[in-house]
Amino acid sequence: MLGLLWLAGASAQDPNADVSVAAGEYHSIDAMRRGEALTSEPAAAPMARVENTDRRRQRAWPEQPPTIPHSIDGYQVDKNANRCLLCHARANAETFQAPMVSVTHFMDRDSQILAQISARRYFCTQCHVVQTDARLLVGSTFVDVDTLLQASKER
Repeated sequence: MLGLLWLAGASAQDPNADVSVAAGEYHSIDAMRRGEALTSEPAAAPMARVENTDRRRQRAWPEQPPTIPHSIDGYQVDKNANRCLLCHARANAETFQAPMVSVTHFMDRDSQILAQISARRYFCTQCHVVQTDARLLVGSTFVDVDTLLQASKER
């Protein structure tokens, strides 16, 4: 009932009111809607561009999966094929000058070494993501591990 009353009040707002937010300046929890009323359908935000530098990024915490420094649009990664392994498999990494898949990907859940990549590590994008130039939608107080270690040394 309260939700219906709220919606009725929301629809009574001035439809011509300027509620736009400058592109990229999304600092509130309302960042996804960019100031649009719940009763309207806002235009989609511009798609973030995929970083395509082929440079390894620094990791922010121990055991963080590395980000993918190139586009993977059109890559087939399913039960039949894994396009990532064309370059990153042990046999091909040197030829393509790509980092080899971590040795941890060749272990089963009992830490037994396998000849092939473990099935539980086969779907790369369940942990690894491409890096984009997207702006933060909400503020973050995250501090990487190196900064924390440096601060603890200075105490």
